[in-house]
Parts: sequence; structure tokens; C-alpha cells
Amino acid sequence: MKRFVGFIKKEFYHIFRDTRSLFILFGMPIVQILLFGFAITNEINNVDMAILDHSKDATTKEIINKISASKYFSIKQILERETDIEAVFKKGKVKAVLNFETDFGKNLIKNHQATVQIITDATDPNTANTISNYINSILQNHQQEQNKAIHIDYVIVPEPRMVYNPELKSVYMFVPGVMTIILMLVSAMMTSISITREKELGTMEILLVSPIKPFQVIIGKVFPYIFLSVINAVVIVLLSIFIFKMPVQGSLFLLALESVLFIISALALGILISTISATQQTAMMISLMGLMLPVILLSGFIFPISSMPLPLQVLSNIIPAKWFIIILKGIMLKGVGLEFIWKETLILLGMTILFIGLSVKKYKIRLE
Repeated sequence: MKRFVGFIKKEFYHIFRDTRSLFILFGMPIVQILLFGFAITNEINNVDMAILDHSKDATTKEIINKISASKYFSIKQILERETDIEAVFKKGKVKAVLNFETDFGKNLIKNHQATVQIITDATDPNTANTISNYINSILQNHQQEQNKAIHIDYVIVPEPRMVYNPELKSVYMFVPGVMTIILMLVSAMMTSISITREKELGTMEILLVSPIKPFQVIIGKVFPYIFLSVINAVVIVLLSIFIFKMPVQGSLFLLALESVLFIISALALGILISTISATQQTAMMISLMGLMLPVILLSGFIFPISSMPLPLQVLSNIIPAKWFIIILKGIMLKGVGLEFIWKETLILLGMTILFIGLSVKKYKIRLE
């Protein structure tokens, strides 16, 4: 019994001496609870929208002010022509456009009916549907307030139109997100245990005394996984096209280049994890728990980032998956070119260079 108690004490000592294990045991659950508590929501807040007002009368201004005053929408742009609608959607920031017909106020008084078109970006069908419902609710509320003061009811007829995903197929949202999660987790996990495996098998000493430079070791370990991950990406795209009928409106060549860039970023992140992990188990735990939840919750895959608290919105910017999902949706659903996604591409490229640089630096430290 004394030996058993001593063994238990020893295990406690090992856990408390290992800060990484303490973080996994106590830090990860806390982070997960906070992320789930704040990020899981079906509400929308601060959605950027644009206005195309052909009427420019007192009635439309009153409706616009009412929408702008709500916490759900933020009017970022006033459009002048119908052709501006597609351009503003392709930039990716504006999620809805309110299009008032000509003589909106006059038609409301004369014909007791006027039309306003609600155009939403349906690359995320759930969010698009929610945005449309919120705008409808505000319009109906305005209509009820006006009808209290008159004997003849006015009727505002909203005409929702979903662009890029008119049938609101949820698969259009899930395919880019699932592709991102698979490439991130598989690529990171495959490489995160590479250097830790060398240490556990006792072959790290061979690498330490070899004339191979640190960056050569990193590239040598990453290159085979790039090939395997590219095959994964091709399989995912083929399944999405032929099984789920997912359209690819943009350039396949650009899609391939962006996918390779993201794969290299994920592999470099996995190498970085492996250089700071003492065991394969630790490396795998960090890869799974440290990457999976942020990718799912903070990438905009399921939950709109604009509805999250400001600290989480800021934190989401360091998640590579967020930028890759924007790129995927832009190329596959909107058919945009590099001129619309150059910023996201540069951010991914910068993150990739950073991860590779940190991995080489960590490897150098082990050589000294």
C-alpha cells in the first residue's frame, strides 16, 4: 500500500513539474468553456450593410435611420448604381444591401404599397437567412408604427434575393469550413509529432550531429506532407463538386495555389508545435485541442465573427483558418480573382514565413 501511495505521489509531482501538462489539464478546459460560452450564438450583431436608395425621400431616410440605430446593423456604404452591388459583395465586408425602388414614398402614399429589395450574401446561408429575417422584422415594426396614425394601411413588400447561394444550401457553407479544418488538423498533426518522434526513438542525436542545417531539416520533414496534404485537398474538392454539387466559380489554378499556401502554413505550424513538445502525446494534444477549437469557433466557419465579443474578434485574426475560409468562399462561390483576396493571401503568406522562422529558431536552440 505504501508503494502504491508513493507511486501516486510521484505521479502528482511529475504533473505539477510539467507546465505543459498543467496547461493541458487545467488551461485547455477553461479556454474551451470560454470559447463555447462566447462564440456559440445564433444572433447577429454589427452586420455591415450597404444602401441603394433610388427614391431618396423622407420615408426611405426614416427607414434607413431606424435600421442604422439598431444594434444588429451598421451601414457602411451608400451605393449609387445597381452595378455597384456585385462589386461591394465581392469585397467580402458587406453582407447585405437594401435596395429601395424609385418613388418609394410616393408609391406608399398613392398605392399603399412599396417595394424594397433585401439582397444578402448567401455564401453563409444561415447568416443570410437571419439577416433577411432581422431586416423584415424592422420593416414590419416601422409599418405597424405608421399604420397607427392613418386609416388606410400602408404595405411595404420586401423582396429578399440571395446571391451566390439562392437555394440556401448549407453545404455551400460547410464545404469550405470542413476543407479548412481537415487540412489544418491533418497537416498539423502529421508534422507535430515528427521531431518529438525523433527524440522518443533516440534518433535526435543523429540529427544533432549531422551536417544538415536546421532549415534543411524543416523543409525535409515538411515536403512529404505537402504532397500528401495536396492529395487530401484534391480529394475534398472533387467530392464537393461531384457529390455535393458545390460550384467552383473562380479559377481552379488560383484555388490550388491558395490551398498549397494554407497547407504549408499548417505544416509549418505543426513543425513549430513539434519543436516545443517533449513527447508525441503532448504534441498531438496541442495539435488537437489547441487548433481544433479555435479553427471551429474563431474562423467564421459556423459562427459569425462580427457577433462575438471584441476580444474574440481580435483573437480571430491570428487564426490562419479564418483567412483561408474567406479565400475559399471568394473563389468557389463568388468567383473572385486575386485582386479581391490579395490581403488575405498576404496575411497567410506572412503567417507561413513566421511559423517557419520560429521553427528554425527553435531547432537552432536545440543545437546550442
